[in-house]
Amino acid sequence: MPNQRNRRVAEQIRQELASVLMREMKDPRVTGVTFTAVDVTTDLEHAKVWFTVYAADHEVARLGLARASGFLRSELAQRMSLRTVPKLTFVYDASVERGAHLSGLIDQAVAEDKKHSDDRDE
Repeated sequence: MPNQRNRRVAEQIRQELASVLMREMKDPRVTGVTFTAVDVTTDLEHAKVWFTVYAADHEVARLGLARASGFLRSELAQRMSLRTVPKLTFVYDASVERGAHLSGLIDQAVAEDKKHSDDRDE
């Protein structure tokens, strides 16, 4: 279980990456990317960065982020006071997509149920 310091570092990494992405990155492959979470190892050597992407291919976005990982690490080094900046690994977070899909299924089931109850009332 991560300690409080690791959680704070992970959250600061997430915020700083979002700031760099918004202000510094010009790569069109990462347009619409949002960082949802960061998991940092206890030794702070590695960070798994979870992201979602709006209206784009998540694999293209992941490749763009992976290509920019050196730049992102150097920006983190300038913005954060860490002895070593973690190596960044980017992972697509499909939970938002799954949630939207499940919500659509629920809406569809409710509409079908309403339709069947209306048929019975006639």
